[in-house]
Amino acid sequence: MNFFFISAVIRKQLRAPPMVKYTALSLFAERFLPSLAISMKQRNQIGSWLLRSMEESNLQLFALISIWISSKIHDSRALSVKCLKSLGDDLIRDQHFTTKDFVEAEVVFLQVLNFEIGISNVAFIFLEELFIQFKGVAKVGELMNFEACMDLMDLLYEKEETSLLFSSPCSLAASILVTSYVVTVPKQQWEFPVLPWVKFVTSYKEDDIGDKVKDILMHVFEPRN
Repeated sequence: MNFFFISAVIRKQLRAPPMVKYTALSLFAERFLPSLAISMKQRNQIGSWLLRSMEESNLQLFALISIWISSKIHDSRALSVKCLKSLGDDLIRDQHFTTKDFVEAEVVFLQVLNFEIGISNVAFIFLEELFIQFKGVAKVGELMNFEACMDLMDLLYEKEETSLLFSSPCSLAASILVTSYVVTVPKQQWEFPVLPWVKFVTSYKEDDIGDKVKDILMHVFEPRN
């Protein structure tokens, strides 16, 4: 699964900050793949051999491209194409891609996105802002850990049905914050009215956030093989 591929590259190979990882995941999973599916369904062919076969190696190539673009946005020293090719040589087993292929793949990636790479709508950004606000108003926020929030977000990328939650990044961020509160704060210390507070700062209905929290908890605690 390409979520694990992107996460492993970020964590083990690049050790880049979380913002690079979550922007790459947003670009790839939330925007590139859905846009590509629509284009193929409507037969809006982008004339590149890289899209003629969406095998695992091609998807891994575009996953690396999402990391490359994210690195250009967030890192003062962005990845070079030479570094990117080296990563591809090490990680993509079934096909060898040249430096020229990586440059072409970036153009194709951007064409699929219609060259719209704005990053203001990334769930991680909303979650980070909500977490900071929450810790500022609730003493119980000291018991919460932002890494736990990120772990919850990672779990939601595991399956297609839960990754669809990212289509509403702000409400998802609010739901993850509430879920983290439920999971990490001892029940006897549930004194802060977290759902009304989330409603106040985001304008989302408590019932809608509560339903998403239930979905997240069901996924987190479902048995895994």
